[in-house]
Formats: sequence, structure tokens, C-alpha cells
Amino acid sequence: MGLFMALALVTVVVRPVANMYSGPSRDTDVVSQAIYGANVGVVEEKAGWVKIRTPDDYTGWTPAAWLRRGAPYAASGRVAQVASLFANLYREADVTKHEPVITVPFEARLEVAAEPDGNGRWIEVKLADGRRAWVQRGDVEFDSRPMGLEQMIAFSRRFLGIPYLWGGTSTYGYDCSGFVQMLYRRLGVLLPRDAQPQAQFRGLEPVERLQLKPGDLLYFGPGPDKIRHTGMYLGNGEFINATTHERPMVQVDRLDEPPWTETLVACRRLK
Repeated sequence: MGLFMALALVTVVVRPVANMYSGPSRDTDVVSQAIYGANVGVVEEKAGWVKIRTPDDYTGWTPAAWLRRGAPYAASGRVAQVASLFANLYREADVTKHEPVITVPFEARLEVAAEPDGNGRWIEVKLADGRRAWVQRGDVEFDSRPMGLEQMIAFSRRFLGIPYLWGGTSTYGYDCSGFVQMLYRRLGVLLPRDAQPQAQFRGLEPVERLQLKPGDLLYFGPGPDKIRHTGMYLGNGEFINATTHERPMVQVDRLDEPPWTETLVACRRLK
């Protein structure tokens, strides 16, 4: 039905990060997240909750108050994408007068309203809820292009120390597959959201453990059909992953150490 279903059914996330739950209640588990400014499709509605579909074709329930109905946001015109781990947006072009209006994570897209100083420090943006705010140019980028593999591998270390968060897809916290999905998105490749479907993704091909190269993806679990974790190989026996092992954060681990060496069940390389 087009990019996000029919235009009338498009909603925009107005919260920095919106949890997506397995059911229409915050007492159910978090299955994923949608970040600020994302245009999401509406699948179903129930008592103040909306079941949404994200651009990676993932569905989950989120409170209707975290969404705005209407035209797509930051889908045309001049668009800035957050390049810093986080970006503070202010009510005026000044960081000292008032607290930020909102703090949005890496990859959030923003509609540019004005650039009064050309290439100056500040950019005025229209927020997803219609308000205006100011963001520092150093926090955003324009016309971002896919990275090369070596550039992405070096880039991945920028996220070291970001908290682990089950269902997380942003710099507020990543889970293992959300982190790997984000890294490959920088290559221009949209992987499935979860680790098991990632390992089965037709855009990847199997590779033997002894043939691993930097940038290859690693999948762990009791068996090939029960994959529960993923990370990206960095070379020299090391890989980067978002994990709860010892320290709940994005970290670098060694493939020859437990529990990783005995639970590695699949290795994949981009075709």
C-alpha cells in the first residue's frame, strides 16, 4: 500500500522514543521502538492505543498520545537528520536561557523551517507536533549517504557505553538486533528487526567461522533455529554488541571467550 500505507492512516511519533508493546497495555512486554519524527502506519486502534507499523515492517502497540495524525513528517523539503548521539532542541537560538524543549536521539529526522544565518550555528526546525525549535548545526547532517564497510566498522565504536535496553532501537538504549540493524542501515541495508530473521535474511550469505572478516555478523543461541543474540565482527577475534553480559551496554567482547565461543551458531556476510 505504498511506503507507509494510505496517507490518511499515517501518524508521526512525537515522543523522543516510543515503546512498542505486544498488546494495548504498558503491562505487556516491549517488542521494539519508534523514534521521534518517524512516520508509521496504523494497523489497529483500541481504547487509546494504536497498533503501528514501522518502516522496517515491525508492528506493536503504542499509546495514541505519543502520536500525531496527519501528513507525513520530514518526508520532503529540507530535512536535517541528527548525527550526534543526542540533540537538544531549544525554544530560542541559545543554550543558556531555557531548558531544551525536547532531546531527540541519533537518526531522528527534523523538518527545517529556516536557516537565518546561512551556514551559521543555528537552524530553526518545525517539530513533529507543529511547534518551532532551534537545533545546533553541529548536531545534524544533511543528505547523508551510505557509508562504506570500513567507515561503518570504525563508526560502530562511537556507540560504546550506550545502555542495553530490551526492545531498544535508539541511543537511549539498544538491544542486540536493534544495534546491528542500525549499523547496517548506515550501509544502506535494511535488515529485519530481530536476530533470527536477520540470520535468515536473503541479503546475507553464510560464512565459516575461520573465514570471518570485519563487518560480518555473528549469531548466538542454543542452535541455528533458536538464535537469541547478535553482534558484528571487528577482526582479531573481537566483536561489538549490545549485551547484558557482565555490563549492560554496547561493548567489545572476544569471540574465543565464554559464553560466546560455545554459543556461536551462525556467521553471515553481506552478499
